[in-house]
Amino acid sequence: MWMYLGLFAALFLGLHNLCKKHAVQGNEVFPVLLGTVSSGFLFLAIFYLLSIFFPGYATNNGYNFQNISLLNHCYIFIKSVIMASSWLLAYKALKHLPITIVTPIRSAGPFFTFIGATAIYKESPNLYQWIGFFLIIFSVILYSKIGKKEGINFKRNKWVFAIIGATFLGASSGLYDKFLIQNLNLNPQTLQFWFCLYTILILLIILTITWFPYTEKRQAFKFRWSIVAVGILLQAADYFYFKALQDPDALIMLLSAIKRSQIIIAVIVGGVVFKEKNKRKKLVPLIGIMIGVFLILYS
Repeated sequence: MWMYLGLFAALFLGLHNLCKKHAVQGNEVFPVLLGTVSSGFLFLAIFYLLSIFFPGYATNNGYNFQNISLLNHCYIFIKSVIMASSWLLAYKALKHLPITIVTPIRSAGPFFTFIGATAIYKESPNLYQWIGFFLIIFSVILYSKIGKKEGINFKRNKWVFAIIGATFLGASSGLYDKFLIQNLNLNPQTLQFWFCLYTILILLIILTITWFPYTEKRQAFKFRWSIVAVGILLQAADYFYFKALQDPDALIMLLSAIKRSQIIIAVIVGGVVFKEKNKRKKLVPLIGIMIGVFLILYS
C-alpha cells in the first residue's frame, strides 16, 4: 500500500513543479515561496480548526492533530530550517534554469537518500536496486550534456550548484522525515501543520531583511493563481508521502525513487507548456530514469 501512496505523492509533486515554474517566471522568488508555504498552511489550518471545534468529526475522518512536547517542536523546527534552505536554493535555480534541466537534476535526490538509508537505517539494497539507482545518476549526467546546448555550463553556472545543493538538502530532509514519522510517531497532519508554521516564520525573517524594506522589489512582485496552487499541491503530496512513511515496512530509499516518477509530468507536459528546447533529446535520459525507477519497484 505504501508504494501506491508514494505514486500519489509523485502525481501531486509533478503538478506542483509545473505550477511552481509558472509562479516564479519573471517574479520575485522569496515572496513567491512565502506565498506558497502560507497557502499550504491556510489549507491545513482549515482542518486544524475542524479538529478544535468538531473533535469527534475530525477524529472519525482522520483530521486529529497531536499534542506534542517542546522537544518534538524543536525537531520539527530543524526540518523547517533544512527545507527552507532547500526551497530558497531551488526556487532561485528554477527561475534561471529550464524546468527540463532542473527536474532531472532533482531526480538525483534518491541517490543521496539511498546512501543515507543504507548507512543510517541499514536498509539493504539488492542488485536491481543498485542498478536502478546508478541508472538514474547516469541519466542525470546525460541531461547535463543536453543542458550545455541550451547555453548552460554545468561547471560554471551558479544556479546548477544551487539546485544540486537544494537536492542534497531535500534528500537529507527525506531521511529526517522517517525519524520524525517512525521514531517520534508524529502523524502527517501534525508534522505538516507545525512544519509550515515554522517555515513561514523563517521566511518572514529572511524577507524582512531582503525584500520588505525595498519598494522596487515589492512592486516587482506579481501575485498569480499558481502560487496558491503550489502550496495546496505540495501539502497533498506531503500528506500521501508521510502516510506511506507511517508503514513500518516502508523503505525511504524506495519511496524517494518512486517520487521521481513526477518527472514524466515535468519533462513532457512542462516542455510543451513552457516551450523549452531539446524535448525529444531529453526523452532519452528520461527513459533511463524511468527504467531505474521500474527496477527499484520490480525488485
